[in-house]
Amino acid sequence: MEKEDMKELLELVDNCKSVILGSVDGQGYPNAKAMQKIVHEGILCFYFSTFTSAIRTRQYLSNPKSCLYFFRSEGKVAGLMLTGDMEVLTDAGTKQKFWEDGWKVYYPLGVTDPDYCILKFTARSGNYNCGPKRLLFDI
Repeated sequence: MEKEDMKELLELVDNCKSVILGSVDGQGYPNAKAMQKIVHEGILCFYFSTFTSAIRTRQYLSNPKSCLYFFRSEGKVAGLMLTGDMEVLTDAGTKQKFWEDGWKVYYPLGVTDPDYCILKFTARSGNYNCGPKRLLFDI
């Protein structure tokens, strides 16, 4: 991928607060949910906080195949879909690394709350569209 193309993708990812996450349910149907990313490493890894008891968490434990979709609907319309695998991380070190005090509203027991976990998405491939530009790539 050209350096200029990567810069364009990273700009889209950086400017998207909400991301659409895809999962696969027990019957093989796609599911989608909007979530806020907390940290990302380029376009390779993304981290999200969620409930251990959430439907999506159970889906990822059964089938880690996932996708993320980033989009810009104003100005120059663009969309980036990344496909890859989602891990559910529940170890104390990871939970502590990403913990934010404002989350006590959701996880009353704090960083040790058993209903708090981190999702880690690792991208394998991507599909980017912006106007006539279309990029299909492996990571």
